Amino acid sequence: MKKVFIALASLIIVVIAGLVVIATVDFNRLGKEAVYVQITGDGEVEKFTTASGEVMATYWYKQAAYKENGGVVEVEFSANKNLRHDAYLKLYVKSGKEVTSYDEISYDKLPEKVKEKF
Repeated sequence: MKKVFIALASLIIVVIAGLVVIATVDFNRLGKEAVYVQITGDGEVEKFTTASGEVMATYWYKQAAYKENGGVVEVEFSANKNLRHDAYLKLYVKSGKEVTSYDEISYDKLPEKVKEKF
C-alpha cells in the first residue's frame, strides 16, 4: 500500500511540474537565435475576411536585422498591429531567418555591436 501511495504521489508531482513548464515556457523562443531590428516605417497591410465576416489585418515587415556580433541577416515577419515607429525589437529566429516571436526592448538592452549599426 505504501508503494502505491508513493507511486501515485510521484505521478501527481510529475504531472504538476509538466503543467507548470507548459504554462511558463514559451517554446517559440526556446533555443532560438536573437537578432535585432529597428522599426522605421509602417508594415505592408494584408487584409482578409474570416468565415464570420470579420475583417482582419496582418502587417508584414521585411528588413535587415543585426546579430549580436554585428552581422546582417534579411528577415520577414508579421504582426497583428502596425508596430510603433523607432521601436527596437528582439526577434527570435530559427533556421537562419524564420521569425518565431519578438519582444520590444529599450535601446539600452541592445548589444554594443548592434547599437553601432543603429
